[in-house]
Amino acid sequence: MLGILTGFVDELREAGIPVSMVEAIDAARGIEHIDLASRSSLKAVLGSTLVKNARHHLAFEVAFEAFFALSGPQAGSEEDDARSDAARSLLSGLSGTGGAGGGDQDDASDLVAALLTALRERDDSLLLAVVRAAVDRLAGIEPGRPVGGAYYLYRVIRRLELEQVGADLSEVVEGEASSSLERRLAEEEVERRLAQVREMLRSEIRRRLVADRGPRAVARTLRRPLIEDIDLAAATRDELVEVERVVHPLSRRLATRLAQRRRSGTRGRLDIRRTMRASLSTGGVPVDPRFRRPRPGKPEIVLLCDISGSVATFARFTMQIVYAIGAQFSRVRSFAFIDGLDEVTSFFGPGADFAAAMRRIGAEAEVVWLDGHSDYGNAFATFRDRFLEDAVSTKTTVIVTGDGRSNYHDPNAEALRDIARSARALFWLNPEAQRYWDTGDSIMGLYAPWCDEVSEVRSLRQLERFVERVAIPATRPMRPIA
Repeated sequence: MLGILTGFVDELREAGIPVSMVEAIDAARGIEHIDLASRSSLKAVLGSTLVKNARHHLAFEVAFEAFFALSGPQAGSEEDDARSDAARSLLSGLSGTGGAGGGDQDDASDLVAALLTALRERDDSLLLAVVRAAVDRLAGIEPGRPVGGAYYLYRVIRRLELEQVGADLSEVVEGEASSSLERRLAEEEVERRLAQVREMLRSEIRRRLVADRGPRAVARTLRRPLIEDIDLAAATRDELVEVERVVHPLSRRLATRLAQRRRSGTRGRLDIRRTMRASLSTGGVPVDPRFRRPRPGKPEIVLLCDISGSVATFARFTMQIVYAIGAQFSRVRSFAFIDGLDEVTSFFGPGADFAAAMRRIGAEAEVVWLDGHSDYGNAFATFRDRFLEDAVSTKTTVIVTGDGRSNYHDPNAEALRDIARSARALFWLNPEAQRYWDTGDSIMGLYAPWCDEVSEVRSLRQLERFVERVAIPATRPMRPIA
């Protein structure tokens, strides 16, 4: 058990969940006091000792299902053959045509009929037999081959025609309903039963893969990035919904942490007068030096955000986090651009719906100048000519977000140089992988010399770390002179 627990902790760490040695020891001690045959108790103990953040529970559950899957007989063993024979016998008794053993690999009609019967009559024994027979015949699992649980599940569900089974079952149960309420409840019951079938198929496939390849290999294929590590530029719709759900609480925690750091800070300059006064009690020896309380200034922030294409999602979350911790800055102004540029600060007031604000920008802001394709050179020139004097001072930190792909337009690096020379610092956040910079129409190499820092920022975790650095500014680094 200790070896399995060690491997489980290693998998959690590789998935991005921080687990300390003390927490691993607590988990080992905790399982000494439970019945290891109870998966629910084991899961509760491991979850309470190893997981500290609600956002990490999904990754924990995926790893738990791989390492502590319901055990079964090894494939090819006598017990496994006996269970297969029992399933065939049960199906054969139902259909009278040989059941799972009577149909060929291309004909799953007997399994489909048996599945519909099991769901309609709520026969759990028959349902288990159908699931086992379906995985035997339809999944195509080959021992020793690389695991691919999602593909195997897709093959079984497609061959079982699960959607059609659901439609047929709905027709049956709705015909038995006598009111709209009963029909509504019947529809929900059908959805619940179909979800049960999918979960049973998933568990059976996972059990066989674990028995064949081991829990580490299966967990590796099932591993999903944590919410804070999802690539925002390539996120799916469901992933973006999850990101949106965690952005606000993440921003609140970040604001609290920054406020505490600003209040405590580091010791300021030596206060000679107070030190000498305190030394009178020690015969003039300054054993207790006194320091001035530091008063770090709050930076002004100017955001220049490319909102074209996939980088618009990254720009939206950047604005959302910056505005959520706005108390840590003395002023925040936002400018959006594609090939034109316009100020959009008023779109992001307190309590703003950022999704709606981004739609308003597309409809109301003058961010398109010519053809609606990114033109960084014209956008920077527009900002310099229209807004630089009013928006940027030696107290201002300018943050540019975008992939630096200017569609072969004039890069106009001189405009960015003028912005950088007027600002306290200029940072560029690029949501594109660094290996793609300066390829194709990317001109990051022309802009980088005028930036204090150019960072690949593709996830909420990286964005959080960057904003934390900017909110508590350090000494401005020397910018190269060209």
